[in-house]
Amino acid sequence: MILIGQYDSPFVRRVGIALRLYEMPFEHKAWSTFGDAAKVRAYNPLGRVPILVLDDGTALLESAAIIDYLDSQVPADKVLMPPNEPERHLALRRASLACGLADKAVSMFYELRLHAEPSPTWIKRCQEQISGVLNALEVERAKDKLTYWFETDCGHADIAEVCALRFLSEAHPGMFEMTKYPALAKHATMLEALAVFKEISQPFIPPK
Repeated sequence: MILIGQYDSPFVRRVGIALRLYEMPFEHKAWSTFGDAAKVRAYNPLGRVPILVLDDGTALLESAAIIDYLDSQVPADKVLMPPNEPERHLALRRASLACGLADKAVSMFYELRLHAEPSPTWIKRCQEQISGVLNALEVERAKDKLTYWFETDCGHADIAEVCALRFLSEAHPGMFEMTKYPALAKHATMLEALAVFKEISQPFIPPK
């Protein structure tokens, strides 16, 4: 398999980490959606990453769809998602919130970077949405006594959260003070120290 996209994308990174945790071999092509746009569009006409190219040449798109495919390829007891309710839908909710935060952080970055006069209304809306997610996840993380969100080991909810927080801190340094979210910050610091998070990692590179 081939994973296309740079690891400074929270969406590419979460797929890369899942692949490693599932011990699935893959080749990584760190193509930029700006600098390598033509090569990316050859696999995804939207020009977006992540893209996972399967051995038969099929290109899977969007991190949630790719994660769903990866989950289907491993034994049920190895899936990085709780198998039973209510833990399953809570994990999906938390992963969705984290990915939503990442999406708003990306949107806000492009608004600030690509427009000569960014919209104050749009920036304020993105900031409010991101703050809302941080507040919600902080409350849930603070009352959770487990090391990880649900399991005795790292799962999709943990991965999505940490990847989103890393992108937020690097793309918008100083905009959101993580001392306001000590439980989330502690959780992210613990996970970022793990070997797989160190390996599947890249400092944020602003597009040119």
